[in-house]
Amino acid sequence: MTKNYNNPRYLADLILKPIITEKGTIQMELGKYVFDVLPIATKPQIKAAIESLFDVSVVKVNTLNLPRQKRRVGRFMGYKAQYKRAIVTLKEGDSIVLFPEL
Repeated sequence: MTKNYNNPRYLADLILKPIITEKGTIQMELGKYVFDVLPIATKPQIKAAIESLFDVSVVKVNTLNLPRQKRRVGRFMGYKAQYKRAIVTLKEGDSIVLFPEL
């Protein structure tokens, strides 16, 4: 059975994980958040998924397809799984809490 990612029920499955890097945390201060998403995800689907998951307003979504990375195990060459990265710009005043206070 294949998933219909246009169905709001499966939108959360499009977002794999947030990216926490030095560059990403600098962009967080500007209201931009970076996520790894499935390669088949479209910009409207990513926008709908982020808005439903975090209850924020998304202004813009930029995506980039990264090249597959080679991995070697012994004498065998292989590749890591393909993924897409999405940079989501939020409306002024909105934010996503990635590090909740303990």
